[in-house]
Amino acid sequence: MSGVGGSEFILLCLIGLLILGPERLPRVARQLGSWVGKARQMTRSLQRQLEDELDVEKNLGFNPDELKNINPRQMMEPLADKADSPTDDDDDDDDDVVAPTPGTSEEKTA
Repeated sequence: MSGVGGSEFILLCLIGLLILGPERLPRVARQLGSWVGKARQMTRSLQRQLEDELDVEKNLGFNPDELKNINPRQMMEPLADKADSPTDDDDDDDDDVVAPTPGTSEEKTA
């Protein structure tokens, strides 16, 4: 993971023992291990949060792989079943409304 081999690790431990001494080396190693553990925990938490944010299927309700099979021209065609369409002209609700004939006005001047 870190690119440090076995012999390199032993060399680093010996240098740390010479610089820090046998009294302080275990305390420094424990503190360094704690920092590395906290950094790993923060990295996992950030990765999990990013994965949750980028989960398109869960957040937007569709699978992005399905978009590869959609033909854009097919999306522009009108639907075959227009029963739920608000612009449906087959309704007979507007029978009592009379459209004015061209050239006439509702207000007539005398």
